Amino acid sequence: MIELILMQRVDKLGQMGELVKVRPGYARNFLLPSGKAIRANKENLARFERERVQLEALNIKRREEAERVGERVAGLSVTIIRQAGESGALYGSVSTRDIAEKCSEAGLTVTRDQVLLPHAIKSVGVTTVQVALHPEVSIPVAVNVARSVEEAEKQARGERVEAEDEAEAASLEAELAAELAAGQADADH
Repeated sequence: MIELILMQRVDKLGQMGELVKVRPGYARNFLLPSGKAIRANKENLARFERERVQLEALNIKRREEAERVGERVAGLSVTIIRQAGESGALYGSVSTRDIAEKCSEAGLTVTRDQVLLPHAIKSVGVTTVQVALHPEVSIPVAVNVARSVEEAEKQARGERVEAEDEAEAASLEAELAAELAAGQADADH
């Protein structure tokens, strides 16, 4: 285990300024390169204590900016058109990169690292994902995945696209059965 000082809040780990013990790989591959933490040695502890007031003030300023941006883009919804099978299963999946690109097109510039996606989106429909504007501020973004713009508009209105497809298929089957029955009756005469 390696001891580090957190330079900002990290989910499921701690708040800014806390001393935490983490596995070497987590420290080496994520926390240290991203600047979220520094090694806990005498020089860094002294430096952090000297700069603590400025760091906390900077953190508060960034959080307030993130909150203002969050208020400005509240209710953001993005549409992603993808090919999918009859059951609505996508050929492939929608990733954090796809969502970040669509958010940027909609006026909210974010990186793929800021999109918190618990698992890849693999079917059509509307999914709500969180976008972290700051370690302490995240906003919900509705991601509407559809096969066409028309389908996306129906989903956005809350209509079930699959139900409509099923109803259309059932009516076609009924028509076909009626035609077959009529054809069978003609053949009997």
